[in-house]
Amino acid sequence: MSRPMPVPRARRRPRARSLAAVLAAASVLATACGGGSTDEPGGIDISSGDHQLKLVAYAVPKVGFDEIIPAFRETPAGAEIGFSQSYGASGDQSRKVARHVPADVVNFSVEPDITRLVKAGVVDKDWKEQFPNHSIPFGSVVSFVVREGNPKGIRDWDDLLKPGVEVITPNPSSSGSAKWNLLAPFSAVSDGGSDVEAGLDYVRALVRDHIRVNPKSGREATTAFQQGQGDVLLSYENEAIFLQRQNATAPPTQRIEYITPPQTFKIENPVAIVNTTELRPQAEAFIGFLFSPEGQRVWAETGFRPVDPAIAAQTASLFPGEIDTIYTIDQLGKILGRGAGANGADLSGWSAVDTVLFGRSGSITTIYETRGAD
Repeated sequence: MSRPMPVPRARRRPRARSLAAVLAAASVLATACGGGSTDEPGGIDISSGDHQLKLVAYAVPKVGFDEIIPAFRETPAGAEIGFSQSYGASGDQSRKVARHVPADVVNFSVEPDITRLVKAGVVDKDWKEQFPNHSIPFGSVVSFVVREGNPKGIRDWDDLLKPGVEVITPNPSSSGSAKWNLLAPFSAVSDGGSDVEAGLDYVRALVRDHIRVNPKSGREATTAFQQGQGDVLLSYENEAIFLQRQNATAPPTQRIEYITPPQTFKIENPVAIVNTTELRPQAEAFIGFLFSPEGQRVWAETGFRPVDPAIAAQTASLFPGEIDTIYTIDQLGKILGRGAGANGADLSGWSAVDTVLFGRSGSITTIYETRGAD
């Protein structure tokens, strides 16, 4: 199927560094992904300004923010705003902010990590209504990253259960990307949650027979795969794109290709303002830029699927592959949430999915605790 080519930016600005340089620089994340702060992504100073916004985010979108932040600082609204950043596993980052680690803007892998902050009183209850698209500025889908040439012949979910195939994916207790990675096969095998036991049987076999290491974050999982562990990395499509763009300079053992399976899951990564901030106007301006046409193009160029329909259509060729079915949290939550609440009440969305699958007594949590034992 032919796809429209991306159009040039309406306002092209001088770039101090190429996208390839940004991607290469993003591979060195020891401090940032460990939760530390950095103010010079790609070597460009972003700390100077009359106001200092603190961004706390999950690990994977650093490559996007390394482009977004300098672009925002070139606008009138962002000219006098400096940034400090902290990146790490989504759940860990959320817990830090809940303990009142300083932050102005948060961007996490999954909605429950913001819900934790609502319960802690540091994010407003109506955070979803404060920005477009329920405060989700970009997203992705779950994909397979394999070694160049795809020596194990990985094409679909059944292939991950072949004897001898080792799968790398983070631990869902700390990583939001791990939840997305598991929701994709669970939904595909269970027909969108209609056959829960079939989906859980698949996850059980995957955890018991094919997952040997449990990195804390999506970025740590990528690093493990780059170091030679595993045959397949379950990951965000944007992370797969990030890795593929490094093939030209990577040693042969680290060259990859990626496949998006015919049935996958829509990844939605929300953003919110911490209500203790003293810089709310500046935080609102920054998040507003994430949804602007220019911001949406930057997300697309760095491998993240834009949420603006017009920009998505214009940049569709950046995301090759044919997808037959994309499951969503809303769809899955409606099915899993029937009678799942207190006193048999219905739940929806992430509330349903977390309660049934990832909560303290959730079925996938139990599978991980027992390492898939029956």
